[in-house]
Amino acid sequence: MTIETVFLLVFALGALTGAVAMFFLRHPMRVALALIGTMVSLAAIYAQLGMHVIAVFQILIYVGAVMVFMIYAIMLLDVRDRSFTERFSPLLLAGIAGLLLLLGVLVDGLLRGQPFPAVDVPPDVFGVGAFAIAFMDQFWVYFALTAVLLLVAEIAASAVIDIRRRGQDVAAGQAERENGHG
Repeated sequence: MTIETVFLLVFALGALTGAVAMFFLRHPMRVALALIGTMVSLAAIYAQLGMHVIAVFQILIYVGAVMVFMIYAIMLLDVRDRSFTERFSPLLLAGIAGLLLLLGVLVDGLLRGQPFPAVDVPPDVFGVGAFAIAFMDQFWVYFALTAVLLLVAEIAASAVIDIRRRGQDVAAGQAERENGHG
């Protein structure tokens, strides 16, 4: 067994552990951290397989942008909500049935012994140079617009939370005045 195989197994186990942990953790922040661990493990697997561009984008886009936005949204949630104390979703049985169906199809394919199709991939297909040139020539505007959209969404979420908190403070002050004068 080579060191590459050991690393592949370690990162695959890390991704699987993070994915399974998301099912059993209750608090949304812990679920988000388990998802971050899964995404980092997947990025390490991509890097080990030689798909460095996909690994970098896995970290930059999913862990760096999407997860930061999700954690920001989770921090704005009311953690006293009853849904956080429930152990499993009502859709648990449907999810388990789908998982068993998927596993059945995979086991059936393995037992039939159908060969995996060989794919000839040129060595420079996942190169950074060609991708960077195409990205900076054609897609940089979309990337910048996405960053602006995330920023506007965070500002809007902050404004909504601030308005809600101000309303709760006003209602609490009115209730206090009514109880004090009643």
